[in-house]
Amino acid sequence: MNLAIFLEQILNGLITGSMYALIGSGIALVYGTMKVLNLAHGELYMLGGYFTFFLTVQFGLPPYISIPLAVAIAFALGMLIEKLTIEYLIVRENWAFTTIAATLGLSIVLQNAALLIFGERFNTVPYYVQGVMAIGDIRLPWQRVLIFVVALAVIGLFTWLLKYTRLGWSIRATAQDRDAAQVVGIPVRRVYMICFGLAAALGALAAAMLAPINAISPWAGIPVLLKGFVVVVLGGLGSFPGAIAAGLLLGVVEAIGVQLTSSEWRDVISFTLMIAVIWWRPWGLFGKK
Repeated sequence: MNLAIFLEQILNGLITGSMYALIGSGIALVYGTMKVLNLAHGELYMLGGYFTFFLTVQFGLPPYISIPLAVAIAFALGMLIEKLTIEYLIVRENWAFTTIAATLGLSIVLQNAALLIFGERFNTVPYYVQGVMAIGDIRLPWQRVLIFVVALAVIGLFTWLLKYTRLGWSIRATAQDRDAAQVVGIPVRRVYMICFGLAAALGALAAAMLAPINAISPWAGIPVLLKGFVVVVLGGLGSFPGAIAAGLLLGVVEAIGVQLTSSEWRDVISFTLMIAVIWWRPWGLFGKK
């Protein structure tokens, strides 16, 4: 195998993995803080793609305006969904099952609403940056380099937010002990709403960055949700740092596996790795026993 091509595939795996990290970290953030498995996360990703498409293509806004707007709309939508559904369910008995059922139902509703409103057509967004970056024999489109840079910047921003801001302290305190957090005056319900919004924003950002590469359709969220859960299981359920590390790892493993086999085996490789981790280390590669 040509070394340059192999290195290109590793870099492409890291780029894809950075998007897996954004998607999985949104699921991990909600579960780690609220103990809610959001089965509608894929549809929030899908809507983020449509928001980006309409703002960029239909309204003609430049990407540096349309992408933040799409992410902001997704953030507001996520908070609204939490306020209207999860907030009322999480305080009841058997809330773990009811929230799963509610987010599954919401996933079906959003998917069919998108099919009704936008139709079956697959949409794409023009590349945000043109050209190819060349380092020796290694060549990567600038669009993919941009994806990686944005993902790293956002991951760094979220890490800083969780560790060094009052909001981050509130999120971490709520995740550790909701009742104790309420006793010391942390507005737990507001924290839940913000976490749900942040998770939706992370999914929308991933969709916006992948929109020039992956087609946007009403079904775009299904494979994303599955890969997101693979990342969360690998990283440790509810672990934000674990989801980031697992996303990057999964992208690289897929890239190597595709090089050794073929692209048809990509999903098989992902789920085989997940099953192996569940069998060997059920709490995840980066989680705590």
